[in-house]
Amino acid sequence: MSKGRILVVEDDFDISNMLRIYFTGQDFEVNVAPRGGDALALTRQSLPHLIVLDIMLPDMDGYTVCRELRTTTRTSHIPIIFLTQKDERSDKIAGLELGADDYITKPFDIEELKLRVQNTIQRSERENLRDPRSGLPAGRLIEEQLRRLMRADSWAFVDIRLSHFEQFKEVYGFVAGDEVLRFATMLIGEVIDQLGTANDFIGHPGGDNFVVITTASAASDIRERLIQRFNEEVQTHYSFIDRDRGYILARGSDGADRKVPLMSLHVGYVSAETHTFSDIREITEMAAEDRRRRHEGGA
Repeated sequence: MSKGRILVVEDDFDISNMLRIYFTGQDFEVNVAPRGGDALALTRQSLPHLIVLDIMLPDMDGYTVCRELRTTTRTSHIPIIFLTQKDERSDKIAGLELGADDYITKPFDIEELKLRVQNTIQRSERENLRDPRSGLPAGRLIEEQLRRLMRADSWAFVDIRLSHFEQFKEVYGFVAGDEVLRFATMLIGEVIDQLGTANDFIGHPGGDNFVVITTASAASDIRERLIQRFNEEVQTHYSFIDRDRGYILARGSDGADRKVPLMSLHVGYVSAETHTFSDIREITEMAAEDRRRRHEGGA
């Protein structure tokens, strides 16, 4: 099982290739970006659990990349370790002031970098900042975004649930379940890129539940596109036999097999334009109720 996804942003091929080989051998998934623009694009496509970021890049410096990540809602939570040849105190302070989590100077000890990477990822999980499987913001970061909504206008809170996900995991296993969560994460990100804004927020409270904070005007279109794409594309995670018959056989509490439909997406939302809220719990409860109502009504 992967320990997490690392994005290495480094234009020196020898260094980036060495880091890719080493951390892959340590059971991490590793992507490499030789330029700052590539790093920003890759981060939008698949959120890494951590970014190792060189300061000296050919198109923009690492400070600019860090600033862009930190000021974009969807990427602001990703831990960043700066990797640089500079050893000036002022350079370290500049990086940390931008929100970097750590700093290591070339030439570096690979074992020390491994420990810094592991500690930073574990600290993020321990502080309930992100979900370890999807890499998306979790508990405390979602609550912070909800509190901001109480002072904002024209927003919508979208509640997303994967139906029959637990039964799928029972039949296909935890690894296949994690792949579905990654697929859902990427799909939600793609739909937000198409229909939302750069400042829309995507969170993963846990399990089969995701949330999106977007503009009130975009919520309905996002909901429809998410349902349509998920229900079509999730079928690739099933065997041909299960896809063909439209269900799986899962063991019930009585020990007998029962038919369980293929996974589908249920989505509801609430908007500041149609409701007034007194606290953040009311937002989440009403969005979940809208999701259940739409599902029961076949909408």
